[in-house]
Amino acid sequence: MEAIQPDISHRSALEDEEVITRVINGEKGLYEILMRRYNQTLFRAVRSYLDRREDVEDAMQDTYLKAYAKLGQFKGDAAFSTWLVRIGINEALQRLRKSRTMYVHSDPDLRMEQLQQLPDNGQMTPEQRTIQTENRKLLEQAIDKLPETYRAVYMLREVEGMNVAEVSQCLGISEANVKVRLHRAKSQLKESIWGAHANASAFEFGNSHCDRLVEAVMARI
Repeated sequence: MEAIQPDISHRSALEDEEVITRVINGEKGLYEILMRRYNQTLFRAVRSYLDRREDVEDAMQDTYLKAYAKLGQFKGDAAFSTWLVRIGINEALQRLRKSRTMYVHSDPDLRMEQLQQLPDNGQMTPEQRTIQTENRKLLEQAIDKLPETYRAVYMLREVEGMNVAEVSQCLGISEANVKVRLHRAKSQLKESIWGAHANASAFEFGNSHCDRLVEAVMARI
């Protein structure tokens, strides 16, 4: 008779410490809980340094493998997510030293969950979707111009939502330094975005507006 596996809702409710203990004691299948729980956090941290999606996923895979091998060394002095991110950042930096490719996908005003879940229940107009897409591109370009050290702090603090102490632990810098870099990152973002907007023509009669007006008029003549 097959052993009855606990349902996923029960398993996902387990605290990190209990999962870690049980994995160390031989229930390695439970490691999946930690991976699924912190995939997004790790992705954002690694994505702050690496460009190519394949590199990010490779770094994440190696991070999880190293974390699994060192799980017995986790003492609980910091959150497991912080410990995991530090390993991930080291993996990313190793690859970065080889390729020196850097990129981040973010938004200076919205957390990633909000950005990915912007309401569109079929009520958004084509113009609204176009504006949303154009704004995302503009913001990505602004983020791309940030120095690496600022991008990492911004990504962990503003996008991932870590507190200052956690960011300090992840990056190995003082809390004061975290605050300084975050302030400078935000200032540079604002300047970059404002400059791009300032060069754009205001109140343009966009293609969709033009098409709709032409169609409406032609339908009446």
